[in-house]
Amino acid sequence: MPLSQLDPTPALISIDLQKGIVTMPTVHPVSEIVARTAQIARAFRARMYPVVLVNVAGMSPGRSEAPRPKLNFPPDWTDLAPELDAQPTDHLVTKHRIGAFIGTDLDQYLRQRKVTQVFLAGIATTFGVESTARSAHDLGYNVVFVTDAMTDRDPDAHRNAVEKLFPRFGETTSTAELLSRLK
Repeated sequence: MPLSQLDPTPALISIDLQKGIVTMPTVHPVSEIVARTAQIARAFRARMYPVVLVNVAGMSPGRSEAPRPKLNFPPDWTDLAPELDAQPTDHLVTKHRIGAFIGTDLDQYLRQRKVTQVFLAGIATTFGVESTARSAHDLGYNVVFVTDAMTDRDPDAHRNAVEKLFPRFGETTSTAELLSRLK
């Protein structure tokens, strides 16, 4: 469902656009995803809407059949992509799960600011973005996916999420459409 309206207090949530992630191979060029997200962040800041920058610093403790890599993160692995131009007014969420709500203060931060609508961008579409969106939806936020400001490692999974899953629990928009609404 396309973006119907801007709520009075929306927030941008940028997922995992950090040095350790933006170097991974993805479906869409990461430089474009970061640039679009940075544009949106500037527009949100100009309107004094909350900007949440999420990074990941660990893995969920649960078992899965997928092999768990032995990770030795370089010291700057969690540093946000510099193009995002993090500001003191931005809220940094460091997560240790797939989604940005579990085990963090994100819900409390958004509710204190009376946010009712969240715009999601970042990497990976079917991992951090989708998990954060599902929690946001379950918590009662109006979820909007900025589909040209997200990417994934798997083209089929990305397409399935954008075309089939996301419209079931949120709205979709493009960077250009969102920026025109923010003018």
